[in-house]
Amino acid sequence: MTTYEAAALALSGLTDTGAGMCSARARVSEKREFTVDSGRFSLLRTTFDKGLDLTLIKDHRRGKVAGNDLSGEGIKKAVQDCLLSAQSASPDEAWQLYPGTQDRFTQGTPEGDTEKLFQRTRELLDTIKQEYPKVMVEQMIVSHDRVESVYLNNLGADYRTLAGDYGLFITVSGHEGDKTSSFNFTGFSTDSLEKPFIELADLRQTLEDIGRQIDTVAPEDKYEGTVVFTPGCAADILESLISTFAGDGGLLDGTSPWKDKLGARVADQRLTLRIAPHDPAVVCGERYLDDGRLSQDYDLIKDGVLQQFMLSSYVANKIGLPPAPSASFSVIMPAGDQSFADILRCIDRGLLVSRFSGGSPASNGDFSGVAKNSFLIKKGQVGPAVSETMISGNLGDMLNHVRGISRETVQDGWRVLPWIAVDGIVISGK
Repeated sequence: MTTYEAAALALSGLTDTGAGMCSARARVSEKREFTVDSGRFSLLRTTFDKGLDLTLIKDHRRGKVAGNDLSGEGIKKAVQDCLLSAQSASPDEAWQLYPGTQDRFTQGTPEGDTEKLFQRTRELLDTIKQEYPKVMVEQMIVSHDRVESVYLNNLGADYRTLAGDYGLFITVSGHEGDKTSSFNFTGFSTDSLEKPFIELADLRQTLEDIGRQIDTVAPEDKYEGTVVFTPGCAADILESLISTFAGDGGLLDGTSPWKDKLGARVADQRLTLRIAPHDPAVVCGERYLDDGRLSQDYDLIKDGVLQQFMLSSYVANKIGLPPAPSASFSVIMPAGDQSFADILRCIDRGLLVSRFSGGSPASNGDFSGVAKNSFLIKKGQVGPAVSETMISGNLGDMLNHVRGISRETVQDGWRVLPWIAVDGIVISGK
């Protein structure tokens, strides 16, 4: 049974239950994967997967199930389970699916070149060994993913997608004699094997930095300084910020500090955050949402002004605001007007932070945690690596205390971000 036949059979079964609105998504995927452990190839495998996601809304009650059986009997059982799920749910008029169109999407590189992928992987290992002798590849997973999927709903949506990409995730540490650094990691998605992997995303910078993090110092005191977040770390910080201030939870329960800020300035006027799954730098970006709408790019913040909340259609209907045009977190931040070096020259005292480890922020945006894989900044220069050091501040305040946004950016296939320098962060030493 093809993915379309499976989705169509499921949708027919859901419709026959008397559902007012329903949708079915069927997918099949193939992953070809290399694994490297401690610098050596340890695994080569091909895996296959199937998925079926059903949604049914009947009498304002929503049922939702997921499974992996695309046989006729498996689909029939999933339909019955979805109906039972709806029948046991409480009625809620905010549940909704949307009319759609017929669209076909081909993305990335659906048919991968396994031999060339292996060559690029071996080339990367050789480069690390030759150019970064202090770096140990703790683990590296390199893969090609091919996904074929179909989404149908009873309001006219018919979306068929064939997509494929190459992905790499690597964990590294620095070693010299008996000394070792903490680990760090990075990764990327790409639709091309034209360039050596060492040239993609922030891989070279991560390797250079980890070799310098074997010997560390500790800040001597507690002070308020400037923190420069690398693009990879900035992605995690921004995701946490957007979820807390502009996402479903804080707006539904009314705790978001931005709940009354649509159209108002919430950040430095130099800062723009665009959610852009259609940007050419995004590999296999989102094309449609689970509620049947086609995805669209949009500005979350433009020139410091809040333009849109990142709301699901359910929460948007609950609180009377428009839903976000996309459910993606493909964040594009336009480059700034200063080089990274120029930003550093203006910093008297602070940290360059590559990784942050902390719990969820408070509802008002207060956060604290450990800065890892980080370096001291003193009098405009990047100094020695620091041992794990506590930093704290407020996510909302950060956006209004931007020291600089770099001209340089990193594209990792999921987003495009610069280095961001922020004042007013508390750095706690010994």
